[in-house]
Amino acid sequence: MTACDTCGNDYDRTFTLTLENQSWNFDSFECAIAKAAPTCEHCGCRILGHGVRAGDSTFCCSHCARESGFTDATDDKGQGQ
Repeated sequence: MTACDTCGNDYDRTFTLTLENQSWNFDSFECAIAKAAPTCEHCGCRILGHGVRAGDSTFCCSHCARESGFTDATDDKGQGQ
């Protein structure tokens, strides 16, 4: 059995996530999100979808990007991302 790197649960059905040469073991998607999902630069929530890139920052939505000064940000693919 392998212990989850987030909660420490020792579980026989863990999975490994590798991101940018770093690997972790998790027992649930919830634990994987808590450890590895990026956070919005404005509101701090975990970004579970594509998010919005503006400048060098990542936001959960265009509203947060606009609130941070990226006035042209939009959730439409190909525009403001």
